[in-house]
Amino acid sequence: MALRWLPLLLLCSCAPATAPTPAAPEGVRHYQAGRASAPPEIDGKLNDAAWRGAEWSESFVDIEGVARPLPTWATRFKLAWDNAYLYVALAMDEPDLWATITQRDAVIFHDNDIELFVDPDGDGLRYFELEVNALNTAWDLFLLKPYRDGGRGDNSWDIVGLRSAVGLEGTLNDPSDRDGGWTLELAIPWRAFSDSGRTRVPPKVGDEWRVNFSRVEWDLDVVDGRYVKRPTPAGVKHPEHNWVWSPQGEINMHAPERWGVVTFR
Repeated sequence: MALRWLPLLLLCSCAPATAPTPAAPEGVRHYQAGRASAPPEIDGKLNDAAWRGAEWSESFVDIEGVARPLPTWATRFKLAWDNAYLYVALAMDEPDLWATITQRDAVIFHDNDIELFVDPDGDGLRYFELEVNALNTAWDLFLLKPYRDGGRGDNSWDIVGLRSAVGLEGTLNDPSDRDGGWTLELAIPWRAFSDSGRTRVPPKVGDEWRVNFSRVEWDLDVVDGRYVKRPTPAGVKHPEHNWVWSPQGEINMHAPERWGVVTFR
């Protein structure tokens, strides 16, 4: 969740909108995205040749970094690309598969979800966000600048031609069993990131984009045979868990200068 979503909130910052982008902190993670040997079938199963030839990322860590406990459940991703699409594969360990939201562009992080953030030119402005839950419901939005600098999420932006599929190892919304996890497979057309011609797409070999992933995980209880969110203890500001690929150093995904670096090879 992490201050990243809410056009409903006015987030204050002492830094003006024109302030230079801060230098990336130590610990920024890097990933080498190779070209796909063949387009993967987008079916939620990560068994295509494109994925066999791609490296797994490091496991996610807490959004605040090594000072916080490691996530309870593992999360990793793979990337591949060709001239038409950016391909994304994500694997999330999860013993309690749960999702409720079915309306596109609803506030998906109210469920457990996985989120992708992309800033093609790395200037901390004009960046993209995609959130998906285990029902394969998506929320995609575009931001001119971070919320801390007065930015607002533009929900009218859609990834035209987005292809996505979820795979479930277990049963969704059934507390009577223990599940293994879920996978998400995405094919995102490069034109989604063209930003009216501001971004060169597809990227060239050697190009670097700022990218991060975030997983929102809620503590659940079982009441009358159903999953319900655990009540938030008094004084707790962020009851959800925020697990990310490249640590942010704070509970705020909308600090693009702290995202990881993806190099296309």
